[in-house]
Amino acid sequence: MTNKILPKVFGWMFIGLLVTFLTGFYVSLHPETMLKLFGSYAFLIVIIIEFALVIFLSARITKMKPATAFVSFIIYSAVSGLTFSTIFVTYELSSIMFVFLLAAFIFAIFAFLGAVTKIDLSKLGTYLFIGLIAIIICGIVNIFMNNTMFDLIVSCIAIAVFVGYTAYDVQQILRMQEFNMIPEDNLAIYGALELYLDFINLFLRLLQLFGRSSDD
Repeated sequence: MTNKILPKVFGWMFIGLLVTFLTGFYVSLHPETMLKLFGSYAFLIVIIIEFALVIFLSARITKMKPATAFVSFIIYSAVSGLTFSTIFVTYELSSIMFVFLLAAFIFAIFAFLGAVTKIDLSKLGTYLFIGLIAIIICGIVNIFMNNTMFDLIVSCIAIAVFVGYTAYDVQQILRMQEFNMIPEDNLAIYGALELYLDFINLFLRLLQLFGRSSDD
């Protein structure tokens, strides 16, 4: 059962990440595009669209036709790539690649733990959600405080939350498959979206901690 769904989930997740990184890298190579995107209200519109898409997909992706779910996931990945383009300007490419590999290694460990553990991780869901809300609130507060140390502490907590979510989500995906809660093709896309979000957030937080600025 495990080998049936997880390869599909990770396959779609990889495609989503590839679309995001390629989109971000391509946009970063065109300064005029970035100026138009980040020098106007266009960036705010992109952020709103990105949030709206992820909320819509999280709520509806299991009810869509598989082809529609896949296309929607790819569109979301591409839109995320627009905001992702800033990291290719802010950080050195070698640093981005190093942190990506580090994030992939950590992600793989906790995904494996989620797949093989006999411990019921469903009880963690509430605590992880509370942690996520706390991170969001702290992030908003720090926009006004602009405290570097506070931001580092929040990033460390966020890493713990998202590695926890990685193990939790993998176990939930396997349980959904076991009880046939969602058609397999839809479950693969749904799982890919959940793990994509876990990985992206883990990567960005690690980049804050270990990324080397291109200005250095």
